[in-house]
Amino acid sequence: MIIPQWIIEKKRDGLELSRDEINAFIDGYHRETIPDYQMAALAMAIYLKGMSFEETAFLTEAMMATGQKLDTSSLTLPVCDKHSTGGIGDKVSLILGPLAAACGVAVPMISGRGLGITGGTLDKLESIPGYRTDLSEEELVEVVRKTGCCIVGQTSRLAPADKKLYGLRDVTGTVPSIPLITASIMCKKMSEGLQALVLDVKVGRGAFMKDLDQARELARNMVRVGRQMNTPVAALISRMDAPLGRCIGNALEVKESIDFLKGGVEGALWEVTRECTATMITLTHPDTSIEQARTQVDEALHSGRGLEVFREMVRAQQGDPDVCDHPDRLLPQASDIEEIPATSDGWVVDVDADAVGRAVLVLGGGRTRSEENIDHAVGISHLVQIGEHIHSGHPLYHLHSNHSDRAEKAKELLDNAITLGDSAPKSESVIIERL
Repeated sequence: MIIPQWIIEKKRDGLELSRDEINAFIDGYHRETIPDYQMAALAMAIYLKGMSFEETAFLTEAMMATGQKLDTSSLTLPVCDKHSTGGIGDKVSLILGPLAAACGVAVPMISGRGLGITGGTLDKLESIPGYRTDLSEEELVEVVRKTGCCIVGQTSRLAPADKKLYGLRDVTGTVPSIPLITASIMCKKMSEGLQALVLDVKVGRGAFMKDLDQARELARNMVRVGRQMNTPVAALISRMDAPLGRCIGNALEVKESIDFLKGGVEGALWEVTRECTATMITLTHPDTSIEQARTQVDEALHSGRGLEVFREMVRAQQGDPDVCDHPDRLLPQASDIEEIPATSDGWVVDVDADAVGRAVLVLGGGRTRSEENIDHAVGISHLVQIGEHIHSGHPLYHLHSNHSDRAEKAKELLDNAITLGDSAPKSESVIIERL
């Protein structure tokens, strides 16, 4: 017989847990014989003391064992997904999924909600009128069969223990834990019936991993878990010191994604999206070089095929496809939009992703409690980008708000978020390395 508090105490003291202990604890949490407060205590002990790779692999397997595996055998295209560890303005999945599908990859993407100051793909898509993220496994596979791509939430039958723990971590300060992140991501992804997986591991102020060595450790852990489960995994490490793109906030990021799929590409957002999509193609089509894959992604974008896949995906998931043509009319709009001007001339040398994320959270665009509702309309648009030269009076950003007191607090957080300098900053790739 395994006593839950003994397992908590063992990990609290930095000792290694066995496969049986981890299996019993996760199974008990799933069956609700172990309550949230004991799971939260173990999560904090893991956060503080860490886990070996073997423990992490056991945790991943234990999470998977609480549910079933997605049956993708009816899909004729190779099956691949991409996962990001989360960042400010990271709407890559909304653009990448349709582009990958347009390039001959089947993409059953199971995504999450916002954690802390980082936005969630599901929260963004749910700003589209009617869009369903709660499809069953059978509905998910059917949408992928028809359109090539489907983006949904974690179902009740795929790693359900992780679904519970995901929300618990958000409100107990245990999100930035390498073992917990690894197990959470990989148990969901390995339950999808994938033939390959691409990971975008973020590092910087606006990411859970603030340190490059930590990001490398996380990436290596996930690649190693994938290898143990006989699934090819590629990991890209990308910078998250500045937000990705010009919009941060749920409906605003959907609009920006649609604009991108219409060919309005620029900057770091496109670099990450293009590279992750191309990597998905090379993993599922081994005879295709990375250069050829990039060309295919470019063609899918500029031909409009990516946008058409997005439109059909929205339609298949019961959303209004006219959002692709009239996003301003169909997406939620904030009651007040204020331009915040620069007070001097200069080059944009820094945009603090952490401050921007906190400001959007204050506006109501994120959650401080797992049960909290999100205001899909609020956020920031027209955000200046690093390397731009602006003049005094030029807008630094537009603030979209529904409550004046929240808007004032957000502006306070953003007061020092954007730094102007006398000379242009050094240009650098947002992709740091590939594993």
